[in-house]
Amino acid sequence: MAKVELVMPKMGESIIEATILKWCKKVGDRVEQDETILEIATDKVDSEVPSPVSGVIAELFFEENAVVAVGKVIGFITTEASVEDKSTPSVPTPKMEVVTASKAQNGIAKTALPTQSGVSLAQKTESFASAIVETDVSTDLPKTGENGRFYSPLVRTIAKQEGVSVLELEAIAGSGEGGRVTKTDILTFVDNKKTVGTPIVLPPSDSPMNSAVNAVQTTVSQTSTSISGNVEIIEMDRMRQVIAKHMTDSLLTSAHVTSFVEADVTNIVNWRNRIKGEFQKKYGENITFTPIFIEAVCRALRDFPLVNSSVKGTQIFIKKDLNIGMAAALPSGNLIVPVIKNADSLNLVGLSKAVNDLANRARNNKLKPEDTQGGTFTLTNVGGFGNVMGTPIINQPQVAIMATGAIKKKPAVLETEFGDVIAVRHLMFLSLSYDHRIVDGALGGSFLRRVADYLEQFDVKRGI
Repeated sequence: MAKVELVMPKMGESIIEATILKWCKKVGDRVEQDETILEIATDKVDSEVPSPVSGVIAELFFEENAVVAVGKVIGFITTEASVEDKSTPSVPTPKMEVVTASKAQNGIAKTALPTQSGVSLAQKTESFASAIVETDVSTDLPKTGENGRFYSPLVRTIAKQEGVSVLELEAIAGSGEGGRVTKTDILTFVDNKKTVGTPIVLPPSDSPMNSAVNAVQTTVSQTSTSISGNVEIIEMDRMRQVIAKHMTDSLLTSAHVTSFVEADVTNIVNWRNRIKGEFQKKYGENITFTPIFIEAVCRALRDFPLVNSSVKGTQIFIKKDLNIGMAAALPSGNLIVPVIKNADSLNLVGLSKAVNDLANRARNNKLKPEDTQGGTFTLTNVGGFGNVMGTPIINQPQVAIMATGAIKKKPAVLETEFGDVIAVRHLMFLSLSYDHRIVDGALGGSFLRRVADYLEQFDVKRGI
């Protein structure tokens, strides 16, 4: 028999951890090679993890909802080896549970990891919102309460960090199996505690002290979950929490400035109206305005390469590849940014196919982790919601993001050889949010103006 490690896969250079959403197999189950073992989620996308081999699940080290660093062993699979396994015997990995950064005051995640000596290690990095701190899981809180309920190391670590007493822990109504207190339960308790003040906590129900205060406990339980009858409290889903953190971190990282221009896109509108039926018939694809915008953005990025960069400390990394992210709204209302790799190497047909494919897979939750990685510049279409302009937040670690507004018919002054005339034109606003640490107003404004120029100079006689 051979024992094969099941490792949390690396989902990209910027991904340091993933959440286990669901185990599709349990200990003792047979699994075939490439069969899905578990479903995971990163701050980019949800994904299925296939089995690297065929065999039997021998051990699983983490529960569902645990956040695990990439590269960590999360289980073992035993296989029937065709030859004698001469490798070094595997040593079971200590069980590790991670406290997500959402509850750390400084935005740093905390990992509880026992060491072989029984003493934990404490390591800190200066990277905001991505560092991991290792601490001892042992706390003053018991593993099992007076009512016999088990408290996981994760729950006890959060309780210790947030100052939740044993009595308060006993009073939390657990939503897990057998009434177990989950991470969500204790974090909700902590949030409510901060909102409505320190709640009155009563002894366990079987305690003699509790006989006179049963009615009060019901009232306390209600006030810890609702502010008033006119306020509904809902919990953010995982993706919304990730988006909220990503946007806040971006504002804390970059010095945001936004510039605007108005572009006359009449030639583009007329050209698209003329060829869209033939385009669909010839290539089997609908042509939208997005690939045309991306084409203009790529040309402008070639003219102003500093806009296609990232910054770390005092170093600027100018990217040679033009990987354009296109923000896409999901049916849930959340936002995801799939990336068109090497967009400047594609013609308008190739860009149309890429845009349509990524948009369709985003709506159907079929994106792969690599589809959202490696972006160097982002385009977002606020006009799709009827907005004429917007001030988007930079998608880190990029230094700029452009928003396209709704195309509107407006009267405009045109210069002709016979003098100025007023005509009805198709106009739209473009806005560029950029990182003022390395992109000054002259550069940001010139880049945005160049994009508008390329759009206005679009050849209405262009073929397909």
